Amino acid sequence: MNLKHIGLPLTALSLFSTATFAQSPATAAAPTHLYSVQGNAVSPQGAPVSYASVTQVNGLLAQMEAAAKSTQADLTRLRIERWKTDNSAKKQTLADVDSIQRNLQNALPEMIGHLRNSPEDMPATFNLYRNLDALYDVLGGVVESTGAFGPKDDFQSLSNDLSTFEGTRKQLAERMNTLASAKEQEIVRLRSDLKTAQAAIPAAPPKKTVVDDTEPPKKPPVKKKPATTAKKPAPTTTTPNSTQTPPPAQPKPPQ
Repeated sequence: MNLKHIGLPLTALSLFSTATFAQSPATAAAPTHLYSVQGNAVSPQGAPVSYASVTQVNGLLAQMEAAAKSTQADLTRLRIERWKTDNSAKKQTLADVDSIQRNLQNALPEMIGHLRNSPEDMPATFNLYRNLDALYDVLGGVVESTGAFGPKDDFQSLSNDLSTFEGTRKQLAERMNTLASAKEQEIVRLRSDLKTAQAAIPAAPPKKTVVDDTEPPKKPPVKKKPATTAKKPAPTTTTPNSTQTPPPAQPKPPQ
């Protein structure tokens, strides 16, 4: 029997508790379930979730809830104080059982409710998967300790619970892979649609700016004519030699 999980360090247990119980305010304030007019689930972004996707996630969550209920009942029936082992091993197993019980009663139901409200929420899916992974590791240690020191019936019951959690964890991992691929395809499609829409928009003709760098020929300077002053007419002078019309001769009186 491999007993590697019996001495699970307290640091690992502390990490398990922190990862499963310290919920962020965004997770605590999970949105209520949304539905379209046809009654289908709607993602927080407003896109309708397919019926097949909702059916798949509801089946996984129902399986987790049944496994959690069965595990709690099986852990309650354990009588660890009667095991034939040292006190340190008993204390370690008791601490692991207490941590698992608190997770199954508080953290796991809250994460399940969040994912049920948002079936294709990737952060919610990943948080639930990470919690299941930590839960599986700690529960595996309790199962191995029970097989080494406890009754066979208790070991068999807890082994079945562990197998159920393992199967659910694998299915959840496959769902995350499917969701990631679908989101990637959606991004590619949206980018293609955006390019098509941009190509359909008529491009405005670019404005042309004409720069005339040729210098016009310089015109020769126009010479202004000097202003001419009007000449005054020269005064007319009479000369002694100038001919004048003699006065008419006077008639002589008769003698």
